[in-house]
Amino acid sequence: MKFINQVELSNRRVFIRVDFNVPLDEEGNIADDNRIRAALPTINYALDESAKVIVASHMGRPKGKRVDKLSMAPVARRLGRLLKKEVALAPDCVGPEVEKMVAAMEPGQVIMLENLRFQKGETDNDPEFGKALASLCDVYVDDAFAVAHRENASVVAIAEYAPESVAGFTMKKELSYFRRSMIDPARPLAAVLGGAKAMTKLPALENLLNHADKIIIGGAMANTFLKSVDINVGASLYEEELVPVANVLLKNAKKAKVKVFLPVDCVVADRFDSKAQTKLVTVLDVPLDWMIMDIGPATSLLYREALRDCKTIIWNGPMGAFEMDAFSRGTYNMVSTVAQTYALTIIGGGDTDVAVSRAGESENISYISTGGGAFLALLTGEVLPAVEALGGNTGLENGGQL
Repeated sequence: MKFINQVELSNRRVFIRVDFNVPLDEEGNIADDNRIRAALPTINYALDESAKVIVASHMGRPKGKRVDKLSMAPVARRLGRLLKKEVALAPDCVGPEVEKMVAAMEPGQVIMLENLRFQKGETDNDPEFGKALASLCDVYVDDAFAVAHRENASVVAIAEYAPESVAGFTMKKELSYFRRSMIDPARPLAAVLGGAKAMTKLPALENLLNHADKIIIGGAMANTFLKSVDINVGASLYEEELVPVANVLLKNAKKAKVKVFLPVDCVVADRFDSKAQTKLVTVLDVPLDWMIMDIGPATSLLYREALRDCKTIIWNGPMGAFEMDAFSRGTYNMVSTVAQTYALTIIGGGDTDVAVSRAGESENISYISTGGGAFLALLTGEVLPAVEALGGNTGLENGGQL
């Protein structure tokens, strides 16, 4: 796999696929521009090399139709302010008008294409749509790690037709940190997994048995594991069909000598509501009609001790329903624990990122991934279609070489 700094860019049309799928408020204003800022090193490098820069992204799920509220217009304005130069918004992402705009570009200029998902061919990974996008450029740069696990035309099909296809700095950084955490980690390596659904995390857990020394489980998904060892979880959310699978996973972890940590106490509530009645109990004393909403202080202390000697920590998913104040302590205690370690710490997943940001600990985390789904796909051991399209891999296939 080649990277943007390994090809000639001067006076060439450089198509940079970014992830500018930023959150918007009710008035259509950008609520958080971190994804835009993350791509600035790649865009600025191309501009410094006198390239003609074409920026492309998706926004939301318009399902192949034009949806005005999902236009890239506010993103183009914000990018222009950050770059301190005009960013023209194309009327579409393909077609004669777009081709005319690109043909008229001078080195150092920037054009943003309209929402890629306004075209059905994007999510269908349509070869013709990929060819049309590729015709706009001399060099294709994939810097959108967050959609690297998707078979979309702008990250897969386009690479087949572009004269040159390379990865940007965001993609390089993501794969580099993945390699440092999973392929050649400083040990002990701990994986912390939380969130609501075990279904989405079980494949990652199974793969982590081959890599991690310790696995810490929290969030509602922990309920499925507690249930698998015959612990009553009351009215808590759990996935009954996965209980046998969770039990097998725990047995396999024991065989692999991977230590798995489950909650020992929890905050329970009589209903899923921020104003619900709550109390602290051990996991053996969950009332029948109550539900587990967060890990308790003894569990937080247990997890802190488990992570104390770790040199690499990967974390995906909150420890409880942290969006409600009464059930946020477990997640914020984990943020504090991870931030205070001397380990290489890597955070993935939107909810986990939000928790770290709200706690004011972002600066104390080694790396916060830009892609939740793609990050989880890497933990699962999947080959990312976008990375494969660039002629590379995640490092699992050949001992860590990108």
